[in-house]
Amino acid sequence: MSPRRHLVLLITGLLVAALATSFVALRWDSADRIATAVSALAGLAGVGVALWAALPAARSGVRARETGAARARGTGYANSGIDAPVGDTTPMEVAGTGEATAGDGGQAISGILRRRR
Repeated sequence: MSPRRHLVLLITGLLVAALATSFVALRWDSADRIATAVSALAGLAGVGVALWAALPAARSGVRARETGAARARGTGYANSGIDAPVGDTTPMEVAGTGEATAGDGGQAISGILRRRR
């Protein structure tokens, strides 16, 4: 388990212990009010975390830079850039890709190609 996760568990345990101690030390009416407030805040926080988790994550892009040369022979395929399926909406960027050459019916790309799979 990572140190961050240990820290979260430790803080959570300390908060639970502090609340339990305050409930024991306070009169019932005060403890009841504190428990109600803490429950309401925890419920609101839970809804917020659930909504945050339901939102789609930002997609990172794909980048090809300074890739070098690629050569295809025969019916081969050479790619010094990015080859993606049609309909892929991932942000893509190419810069300084190497020369792509093909001979004898091959195919070569040095940029971005979206093709059917």
